[in-house]
Amino acid sequence: MEVTAVATQGGYGSSNWVTSYLLMFSDGRRNWKQYRREESIWGFPGNTNADSVVHYKLQPPFEARFLRFLPLTWNPKGRIGMRIEVYGCAYRSEMVHFDGKSSLLYTFNQKSMNPTKEVISLKFKTRENNGILLHREGPNGKHITLELVKGKLILFLNSGDANLPSPDALMLGSLLDDQHWHSVLIELLDTDVNFTVDTHTHHFRAKGESSYVDLDYKISFGGIPRHRKSVAFPHKNFHGCFENLCYNGVDIIDLSKKHKPQVLIMGNVSFSCSHPQTVPMTFLSSRSYLALPGTSGEDRVSAIFQFRTWNRAGLLLTSQFQHRSGAFILVLNDGKLKLSLSQPGHPVRDVTAGCPDNSSDPGCASPLNGFQGCLRLISIGDKAVDPISIQQGALGSYRDLQIDTCGLTDRCLPSYCEHGGECSQSWDTFSCNCAHTGYTGATCHSSVYEQSCEAHRHRGNSSGLYYIDSDGSGPLGPSLVYCNMTDTAWTSVQHNGSHLVSVKSSNGESPQPVFFKYTASMDQLQAIIDYVDHCQQKLTFHCKKSRLSTPHDGTPVSWWVGRTNETHTYWGGSLPDAQKCTCGLEGNCIDSQYYCNCDADRNEWTSNTVVLSHKKHLPVTQVVMRDTGRPHSEVAYTLGPLLCSGDNSFWNSASFNTETSYLHFPTFRGELSADVSFFFKTTAFTGVFVENLGITDFIRLELRAPAEVTFSFDVGNGPCEVTVQSPTPFNDNRWHHVRAERNVKEASLQVDQLPRETQTAPADGHARLQLNSQLFVGGTASRQRGFLGCIRSLRLNGLALDLEERATMTPGVEPGCPGHCSSYGHLCRNGGRCREKRRGIECDCTFSAYDGPFCESEISAYFGAGSSVIYDFQHINDTFSKNSSSFVALFHEDLTLTGEMTTLSFRTTGMPSLLLYVSSFYEEYLSVILAPNGSLQIRYKLNRHREPDVFNFDFKNLADGQLHQVKINREAAVVFVEVNQNARRQVILSSGTEFNAVKSLTLGTILGPPGADRDTQRAGALGFTGCLSAVRFGPAAPLKAALRPGGPARVTVRGHVAAASRCAEGAGPGAPAPEATRPLSGRSGSTDEGTPLVNANRSDSAVIGGVIAVVIFILLCITAIAVRIYQQRWLSEKNESNIPKTGDNAETALKSELNMQSTVSESQKEYFF
Repeated sequence: MEVTAVATQGGYGSSNWVTSYLLMFSDGRRNWKQYRREESIWGFPGNTNADSVVHYKLQPPFEARFLRFLPLTWNPKGRIGMRIEVYGCAYRSEMVHFDGKSSLLYTFNQKSMNPTKEVISLKFKTRENNGILLHREGPNGKHITLELVKGKLILFLNSGDANLPSPDALMLGSLLDDQHWHSVLIELLDTDVNFTVDTHTHHFRAKGESSYVDLDYKISFGGIPRHRKSVAFPHKNFHGCFENLCYNGVDIIDLSKKHKPQVLIMGNVSFSCSHPQTVPMTFLSSRSYLALPGTSGEDRVSAIFQFRTWNRAGLLLTSQFQHRSGAFILVLNDGKLKLSLSQPGHPVRDVTAGCPDNSSDPGCASPLNGFQGCLRLISIGDKAVDPISIQQGALGSYRDLQIDTCGLTDRCLPSYCEHGGECSQSWDTFSCNCAHTGYTGATCHSSVYEQSCEAHRHRGNSSGLYYIDSDGSGPLGPSLVYCNMTDTAWTSVQHNGSHLVSVKSSNGESPQPVFFKYTASMDQLQAIIDYVDHCQQKLTFHCKKSRLSTPHDGTPVSWWVGRTNETHTYWGGSLPDAQKCTCGLEGNCIDSQYYCNCDADRNEWTSNTVVLSHKKHLPVTQVVMRDTGRPHSEVAYTLGPLLCSGDNSFWNSASFNTETSYLHFPTFRGELSADVSFFFKTTAFTGVFVENLGITDFIRLELRAPAEVTFSFDVGNGPCEVTVQSPTPFNDNRWHHVRAERNVKEASLQVDQLPRETQTAPADGHARLQLNSQLFVGGTASRQRGFLGCIRSLRLNGLALDLEERATMTPGVEPGCPGHCSSYGHLCRNGGRCREKRRGIECDCTFSAYDGPFCESEISAYFGAGSSVIYDFQHINDTFSKNSSSFVALFHEDLTLTGEMTTLSFRTTGMPSLLLYVSSFYEEYLSVILAPNGSLQIRYKLNRHREPDVFNFDFKNLADGQLHQVKINREAAVVFVEVNQNARRQVILSSGTEFNAVKSLTLGTILGPPGADRDTQRAGALGFTGCLSAVRFGPAAPLKAALRPGGPARVTVRGHVAAASRCAEGAGPGAPAPEATRPLSGRSGSTDEGTPLVNANRSDSAVIGGVIAVVIFILLCITAIAVRIYQQRWLSEKNESNIPKTGDNAETALKSELNMQSTVSESQKEYFF
């Protein structure tokens, strides 16, 4: 019968009832199988009293002839007592038995076939682990084959396409050779295949375009007929039973029993399942054993058995010879069988599987644990062992042994390893290998990559190639992008067509469009675009006698295709429904009659640069230019990468102002895997971040105490909690990151960089989290223990929730949350100051010697012989007084310092050299020089009536062409000096404590500084040749003022001073790399006198400058005339030539032509911003 439900009740009028039990079923009483609820192998909860009825509906139902109820626990004040009722319905069964050499060949009526769909259903049971269940062929090697391979079903699909390397293979099921009935359903819909084994289904779309219903009108069951085995299937036929075999609703077994001509019976086929059932045994633990009597009086031993296990090690068999003179041991070691013998030839006393307590067998002293798994078909000598006799106590002895069932469970079916992780298992657990998947965790659920370039930026990462995972733990994998870290983070996704594409018709045929393939899939691109604020893509195209639309009716003849395969005819930033270019909207096209420059149809190259910025249409996947069939018509274009900026989920936040306020969202669906991540900041002591309830299940994240975050949940096994405790409180009004994950293996919680806390889930417990209420954020359904503070970037299973949108319509909650510098201000380095933005921060590098988004970009310059940079303090003292606490006096233009921080890095081989010189109106100074022996000398003179304080650092020759860093910090008379971040020294000044009337700072050459000592004057005369970087004196950054114009400082540059990328990357000691340097303001050279100008400038003589300007102008005029003459001659020769150019030569010629046509006015070029 088909069993659909069971009900239990305690003993009538007694204290006897069962509180939990197992349900087992069988069709022959010798091989039982346990019914499992959900993915659990736990038993059924029973009764709590003698009278109430506990009813369970079985999903799915099962077919059986015998049921067994095994009480596990019962009322401790009574005994076992059960009243049982079974619900079900009649079950019709048609069976056929194959002996491994037989088969059925069914030929069906062509007219009765459904040409678009085929359905095959059957049940089977066997104890053989290999065999073909069905096979159907077609032309050109096309075939469908269902085969049992090592206890698993594989559906082979061969489309007959010679271009495909191998047939498709779908694998389902495990341990299917257990002599229990298993159901199979195959649905073929053209190229779509649904393959179901028991309760597991695989949906698949086959390779190629050929239909799998287009096959021969014959199908064989139980094997392949001999005359058809040339299909390269030399495998053996099926040995076992089929039940209710149907093909498109036709009962094949019924036709066979009636000997209908449609079915050809080959071999010995019987219509009953009468083969004997084996009785398996389960060794439940490492302490399980079975001891059997051996064959006495013989000098040999023979043991035969079949075993099955997931463990890679265990003791299988041991036997001791008579008089304990030796033994043999059979063990499973690292998945391989190993037999050890000692003193062979002695009679065997007994044979043992497993190890009993206090055994004297040498094998039982092995460090290997006992065997865990199943055994069947045991024979000792020539005599088969009857497990039922063992169960009844008539034979041998045993412990922790379950007879007449194999309790082995495949914990990798279905596999809970996500994102391609490999599942492996042992007797009681499974594990996932997440190597090379990009994911981590017990089930490979959590991505190891950041969700966006914005997230990388706020980890302090610089520009470069990064993997990002936009949907986190979602189904999409990580994608490789380039993150350009500027004031915002730009995400760049490249494609395969970044070169110049030339479009030209040949033989009157329209050119083939170019398809652009990106480094990320379309689904990944959509996820990236959905989570950013802005996207754009630059398209530069050049047209010559090629139009975008026809002149008479405006029909588009050129267009581009977006992400969703929709055709778009707008260009630039115009509206999607307007067939206009940007110049048409702005009214500045080269011909006012047209809305695009190319539509002017001129016989010369016109360049257009447009920026497409409608997110929902990007990226561009195809560009089509059709108007290239006329003489001399030609188009060329280049498509830039997809560029996106911002992250609308990373900064998406809400502020909760009252304990009773909350946001609600739809129910969280995370049955088997659930992860929650977010940022929070608060000053409150407690509060619930997230809560979602079910009937009994729930999930909750909360601030349990100021220094304690707790993740609690219940999936039916009782409440479970994971807690992270911090040595410092979390309610410090700074952002803290929380990530909680729960899966079938474990629950974990991590806050910031604190150690990750985990708790293992029960191996055989309930696995599904079943929720049904709304998701509450910032509060609970009871409106108690609400959260006060901010929550940001909330993601559930990789899906970002829009907190700001929901907050705009919720009282007590405000969108956004200010105050990011307290958490991210440390990213602003080298004296940079954090500035608040609505979403995130920016670093103000005005008073830093560095530049870049985080003030980390080194500002370096190469100084040639005799060159210098002079920084004037007198015109910026107002700015200094507002931004520095080091100044204690400011009278008129006198700047007095009680302390300052000085830093610089240098690279040179010249000695002596002047690195830095700071002068005052009172002949006080600071000089940093390299002595003739290359040692570092620092000289302070803070009183012109005293000699300077001189400090020598002669531990090393620093003029060695390597990069060195110097840091000097003065506080009154105490000076701290650090060289190369390790050599530190503290000195005391005797000349004074204040630096009075600071006048200027000089880098490089200085002639005759007043009041300076001889060594400083000598070094100043020679100046500095090499590379200087990161120069700072207090808030003053002289190199930055010279190389980054726009500040209030006045800087004078003399001689050759060129910007360098980094001093550490110089081409050689003291010399700049040519490609890494550029002269200031485009000029170079040295002069004797310098006139101070605002920002970086040159002090060239007006006469010399005028002469140079006239010479340059004359040369430019001559060059322009020559280029124009050559251009006209080149165009004339090209028009007269009929020789086509292809390949690289054509592209080179096109680029040359585009470059030569440089005389087109700017009005003919189109730009969109």
